[in-house]
Amino acid sequence: METTRRSFVQFLGVTGASAVVGCESATDALARFVEAGAETDFRPPGAQEIDLSSHVLNRLTWGPRPGDYRRIESIGVDAFIDEQLDPDAIDDRGCDRRTASIETVYEPAAELYEYDARRLLADLTRQKLLRGVYSRRQLFEVMVDFWSDHLNIASGKDDCRWLKVADERDVVRTHALGRFRDLVRASAVSPAMLIYLDGHDNKVKHPGDRPNENYARELLELHTLGVDGGYTQRDVIEVARCLSGWTYENRPFKFRAATVDFDPGRHDDGPKTVLGHVIRAGGGADDLDRVLDIVCGHPSTARHIAAKLCRRFIDDEPPDDAVAAVTAAFTGSEGNIATTLRALFSTDAFHTRRGTMFKRPLRYVLSALRGVDARTNCGPPVLSYLERMGHAPFQYPTPDGYPMESAPWLGTLLWRWNFALALETGRLKGTRLDATALTERLGDPHGAAAHLLGRLPRPAEVEALDGAKNPLALVLASPAFQFH
Repeated sequence: METTRRSFVQFLGVTGASAVVGCESATDALARFVEAGAETDFRPPGAQEIDLSSHVLNRLTWGPRPGDYRRIESIGVDAFIDEQLDPDAIDDRGCDRRTASIETVYEPAAELYEYDARRLLADLTRQKLLRGVYSRRQLFEVMVDFWSDHLNIASGKDDCRWLKVADERDVVRTHALGRFRDLVRASAVSPAMLIYLDGHDNKVKHPGDRPNENYARELLELHTLGVDGGYTQRDVIEVARCLSGWTYENRPFKFRAATVDFDPGRHDDGPKTVLGHVIRAGGGADDLDRVLDIVCGHPSTARHIAAKLCRRFIDDEPPDDAVAAVTAAFTGSEGNIATTLRALFSTDAFHTRRGTMFKRPLRYVLSALRGVDARTNCGPPVLSYLERMGHAPFQYPTPDGYPMESAPWLGTLLWRWNFALALETGRLKGTRLDATALTERLGDPHGAAAHLLGRLPRPAEVEALDGAKNPLALVLASPAFQFH
């Protein structure tokens, strides 16, 4: 049976209710099979519902690849979580080889001005997508995406067009599973963040000068305490006074915007009071660290970060007891991100809420590429689909980052269908898959569906798949695959 609009509609219809409820070189290909191991077991899940192994793969990674399910079954879910929480111990040389040729993402910040800004954005995006598809440090890559949204910088503003590359590398990737305070400290003095939220223009040179409040407000509202974190407008002003003087403008050449300086002549060195804490006069540059000690150690920050992590890994509306447990772990570990995640993955809510989260477009595209074992260079055709779905990395214009909840993404289903068809039919330039070999490795089309859905296909799904010309595309376009 040839895949037609009617057969797609049929498949969508029969699977919808259950879902709502509940270019690679030959050398690269060889390396991929060597890394996987010659004896890899590709048997897919065999349960009627999503089991714990499939669930953990769906949440901690960008989506399971063939063989991942049997590997996690063999080593155990707890061992897999331990492994992912220690990314430095994971050999990721295979992925590193694929990204090594993207030289711009490794350049010192000052050297980035030598490149066309459009190339930098394309290179940064391509590296992100390649690592999402190929990295074995999957939880790390998921958390890089989380913090990149949390500390969002729109790459199109002024010098951010050049400096976002360094910010993603030196701030987000360096601290993604480290200490939260270190992450926020690095962001606060990131040249890209100073430009994006006007921190470089925060100066108090004369009595009566009013500091620029942009970064101070987002530091409190988005990065730390949260919108209901208990701060006042007076706190915003006081934080802005503490952060005045950080700039790069004393440098004579534009490329030195990549170097951040503190100018005491632009700093309000008087006494301040932030959230009830007195910051004495004369602190100079140390006022920044005093503010970060106060806001990063505040109970509202622990609750805000815990709730946001629970929304990423548990549900759009996570239960209060899960948020409380994660908040306690964040507080008790002084903001250790890996420790906080370990507590999250131990909650009953994480274990039981399976297949309930609607995939944002980036997750959909990466999970599809991983699921069908695509060989891809993650070039412009892949990015084009993300742009059409409204989820192109590093291009969200406001500081709050791309929405986490499902509602804003429900209108992207047609483009997902188009992507699924283009992927299986070879119309995605730079991306290839061997549907026949994949299906054989997984047993048959039903096994391939079980692999992609994390469970055995329902009888109606089996009926829709049997004889379909493009069965993989049907599954990728199904409502069940839109959830994880």
